[in-house]
Amino acid sequence: MVFDALVIGSGPAGLAIAAALCDEGLNVAGLAPVPPPVEWSNTYGIWCDELEPMNLTHLLSHRWQNSVVYAAQQKIDLQRDYGLFDNTRLQNYFLERCDRGKMVWYQGTAAAVEHLANRSCVPTTEGTTLSARIVIDASGHKPALLNRPKRDRIAYQAAYGIVGRFSAPPIESQQFVLMDYRADHLSSDEHQAPSTFLYAMDLGNDIFFVEETSLANSPAVTFEVLQQRLEKRLAFRGVQVKEVQHVEYCLFPMNLPLPSLEQAVMGFGGAASMVHPASGYMVGALLRRAPRVAKSIAHAVGNLNDPPANIATSAWQILWSSDEMRKRALYLFGLENLMRFDEQILQNFFASFFRLPQSQWSAFLANTLSTPEMLPTMLNLFGHTTNEVRWNLIRSAWSDRELLWEALVT
Repeated sequence: MVFDALVIGSGPAGLAIAAALCDEGLNVAGLAPVPPPVEWSNTYGIWCDELEPMNLTHLLSHRWQNSVVYAAQQKIDLQRDYGLFDNTRLQNYFLERCDRGKMVWYQGTAAAVEHLANRSCVPTTEGTTLSARIVIDASGHKPALLNRPKRDRIAYQAAYGIVGRFSAPPIESQQFVLMDYRADHLSSDEHQAPSTFLYAMDLGNDIFFVEETSLANSPAVTFEVLQQRLEKRLAFRGVQVKEVQHVEYCLFPMNLPLPSLEQAVMGFGGAASMVHPASGYMVGALLRRAPRVAKSIAHAVGNLNDPPANIATSAWQILWSSDEMRKRALYLFGLENLMRFDEQILQNFFASFFRLPQSQWSAFLANTLSTPEMLPTMLNLFGHTTNEVRWNLIRSAWSDRELLWEALVT
């Protein structure tokens, strides 16, 4: 049997694109070492106004109005609701759409891919071969089939967190803390190391989630360092851990090169470098962009004589349009700056960033601005930040000029 599409992976990216393809009426197969439903161990947060246009706020388990950032001796009230996905609801939302499309799941691991005249064949390590007009690799940051250029320096976001009960509230009641860069608990030597911040939320019933996070660093900050810093942060505030209900380890690359956009395998999610280079978020982008990619694939497979490369090309052009690639270059330019900033400059940067009009910083983090719309946001930040931040941005404009040039000419 030749399917219209074969999706490799059963995480949020795999299910998002599979559900969108089923919505288009395509005959879809999935391949995963453990087919869904499976437990997703990581937490996924999102700003609620990203979900409201899609009428998907019912997928949240928690929602906070009291959202704050602590940076440069300031407490900044973000005045924007933040939500935490209920992973079971999110997964079921995708799977119900897959079930309506009568999607078929296979258990196994892709071993290779062979492209024929009008289909691709994927043999598995278990000895099965699956055939489809288009293969979509959504297997994560170490994809099963996609090829991408090498990069010398990969920056990783790393986090160590715990859900549990504490001797005293680690944050204010009913509060969500996006970033707490206060570092009075660290020694002078630790201040010279890569900066980390607290990401935390009150889950109710005296249960809190607290996570020490490194925004981006190469090499990655180790889980041991993050755990030590979290313990020091809590102890400095006189807080002890009384009960651990869940431990979260999070590690993923922020600046992977784009896969080759000329290959006949399509990618989606982390495999396709969709992680937001400025924030690490991705689920909102999966929800927004999957329908457009699926629609392009549905249109392309309508021509039964088209080879897989043509179908993939049409989808790649939607996912990574010239404007999306320009924006990505600007985001990567910003990421390079953040990794160079020392602790004080980094805090001043974020204090300035979250003092921008909410319409600017929120759209910047959601990646919903066009390139022409991003430039005024960046100029506004430049005009309202400290001289030290300005000087470092000017210096980076020369050292990272290739990224800025890419943003202009892509």
